[in-house]
Amino acid sequence: MDIEVKPRAVPKEVDNLLKGMAAELPPGAAAMMLSNVANRATAVLHKLAREQGNATKGQPNWGRWASLTNVSRDAVLRTATCRDTATQLYQQEAAQETEG
Repeated sequence: MDIEVKPRAVPKEVDNLLKGMAAELPPGAAAMMLSNVANRATAVLHKLAREQGNATKGQPNWGRWASLTNVSRDAVLRTATCRDTATQLYQQEAAQETEG
């Protein structure tokens, strides 16, 4: 995988995909898809942090991994709520289109 790794960087392909969803999809669909991506990304991050926290227990960087585990767990819960709300918006908009 050829990814430029630096602080606050997002791979160009990912950034373009996210911006494309926001620009090309109807607002409710874009919100739902973007929140799906956010939730999946935080879930993958949480899994990684939890695994590394377990693997580095007792080592100098364990505290950082443990902290990331806690913060990412909160992010998973918040993005799940975001995803649920965005899905409701999408379903409401889709139902209105079907009726109209």
